[in-house]
Amino acid sequence: MDRSKVVAIVTGAISLLLAIAYLVLVQFLDFRGEMLPAPQDLSTLMSWYG
Repeated sequence: MDRSKVVAIVTGAISLLLAIAYLVLVQFLDFRGEMLPAPQDLSTLMSWYG
């Protein structure tokens, strides 16, 4: 095989591995549940301690 073909196959394999890893990461993060926004008002937290 030519060197260019080997490089193309290796970079293609790396690309596929990165794509699969990305999809697994996204599925894992989606599996954790709904993302809730950060609270805008801290007075509810302060009322617990006061």
